[in-house]
Amino acid sequence: MDAEPNTVRPDTVRPNTAEPSPAEPGAVVTETVRTSPAVPHGPGEPAPGVPPVRRLLPPLTALAGVAAAFTYVGLVDPNENGHYPVCPLYGITGVYCPGCGGLRSAHAVAHGDLAGAFGANALAVAGYALFAVVWAVWVLRAWQGRPGRITLARPWWWALGALVLAFTVARNLPFGGSLAP
Repeated sequence: MDAEPNTVRPDTVRPNTAEPSPAEPGAVVTETVRTSPAVPHGPGEPAPGVPPVRRLLPPLTALAGVAAAFTYVGLVDPNENGHYPVCPLYGITGVYCPGCGGLRSAHAVAHGDLAGAFGANALAVAGYALFAVVWAVWVLRAWQGRPGRITLARPWWWALGALVLAFTVARNLPFGGSLAP
């Protein structure tokens, strides 16, 4: 049987612009570049014909994970000693981190006590609300077949970091005692 010679499409071979090796002066080296067929949809968009139920699977899976976590925290009371570890920063320094009181806050939300949740960690409650909004946008975009990417400009990230830092500092000062868990 005759083996077919290796054929290379002209659009997959390009000359290498690197200098030729000293052993072969003036030689032209080529490298194979694999090209993918044209994609009929944009990056991050679902392939045409994907049913909405399948597009909703990632946000529904995320919601199931969050619901499972809230259910566990709702059933296992973080206010009782021994159920959860102590915050390492608080345990070593006595300083409240931005997450201190987050489990108590989640426990209060799971039991419908919004005032108790704010008292345990107001920033966590704001985070829960933000998650709910982002999740709703994600579900809507998935249902419409649009990419679920949400991007924030750099100044927003800096503002978020400044807010978390201000919250952390304020809850550890005497005047911010209402923010401490």
